[in-house]
Amino acid sequence: MADKRPWAIFLMGPTAAGKTETAMALHERLGHQLISVDSAMVYRGLDIGSAKPSADELARAPHRLIDIRDPSEPYSAADFRFDALDEMRQISAAGQVPLLVGGTMLYYKHLTEGVANLPSADVSIRQSLEARWQTEGLAALHQTLAKVDPLAAQRIHPNDPQRLMRALEVYYASGRPMSALWAEQQPETFPWRVLSIALVPSDRKILHQRIARRFEMMLAEGLIDEVAASHAVRWPSEQAFRPIRCRRSTSWARHP
Repeated sequence: MADKRPWAIFLMGPTAAGKTETAMALHERLGHQLISVDSAMVYRGLDIGSAKPSADELARAPHRLIDIRDPSEPYSAADFRFDALDEMRQISAAGQVPLLVGGTMLYYKHLTEGVANLPSADVSIRQSLEARWQTEGLAALHQTLAKVDPLAAQRIHPNDPQRLMRALEVYYASGRPMSALWAEQQPETFPWRVLSIALVPSDRKILHQRIARRFEMMLAEGLIDEVAASHAVRWPSEQAFRPIRCRRSTSWARHP
């Protein structure tokens, strides 16, 4: 039976691989409608450190799901899935192709596979875990996770505070391991046929040179002032603040 689902494009890749330029070209040549897949660009005011497209670039090729939250508001992978599906439905209903561009691989995973019935973020639990992080270190948190959720501990790197604290938060909020809740998730058929494109330069040296140039441009544009201003804001704990996107190339590689 022929697959009658509409098409969608996923444009992925590490930092400085050329995703924005490629997405803009596809928008201008083919009319594809762009949806940002980035956990930092959703926030207003985090422009330089997130490598957000400039005002001129956004005027040429509008990106949905950019600047949709204030820094004080949490935004989870589940929130992204809800918003992205809504935007994709609107684009497909208009007879156009949604083009999702960005490097937050966890968002792609949750978008296509669904989100388990996990408890919402709990501020008091998260603050307690952050206090333990500061006093005992991440290794102690990972040891705790290994006791209460061995499967999650195997998948989560000991130096990944965001995912580590979320797994513990789920356990303390629900009384059940996050891996068990995920195992109960029913498989879904994604409503779109997906063409996945990964921009990965064959020569890592070239990518490293691009990242270095980007960092120099960020400094010239006022990155230090932006980071200093961010300290006056209480950023949502679930979105661990990573202001310098030139470091995201390694995190992209962690999520197959």
